[in-house]
Amino acid sequence: MQRPSVLFACTLNRTRSPMAEGLARAHCGPQVVIDSCGVEPAEEFDPFMLAVLEEVGAGLHDRPGKGFEALERGGYDLVVALTPEAHEAARALAGPGGVAVRYWPTPDPTMVEGSREMVLDAYREVREGLSRRIRELFEGAIDLDRSIGV
Repeated sequence: MQRPSVLFACTLNRTRSPMAEGLARAHCGPQVVIDSCGVEPAEEFDPFMLAVLEEVGAGLHDRPGKGFEALERGGYDLVVALTPEAHEAARALAGPGGVAVRYWPTPDPTMVEGSREMVLDAYREVREGLSRRIRELFEGAIDLDRSIGV
């Protein structure tokens, strides 16, 4: 039996989608294939995102951002879009009867200004919101097999 696969997508694959990727990998381990991408991928990950992932033991190895070519090649059962741009792109690429697409509107912590601690708190809020939704997705509040058609 093939492992289910989930792709998290945002606009740049710099902050929100890699955060979700790191959290989901930490939560699921090797039972689920987890990846992330962006509509217009950035060159590197956001350092604040990496810092708040480290706080909960969900690190990522820095790498260039990945684009939607991953979705174009197929191989994912579910795409979770975290921004309106990613949702639109995922729906267009998935097509009718294709991969399942979900939209989780997620605030952009990069828009927060203030002290370092205020900015980190905004990232932590996003992290906690994504963590909650990921737990729901993978622990049965949402039936993953039914959601992705496995």
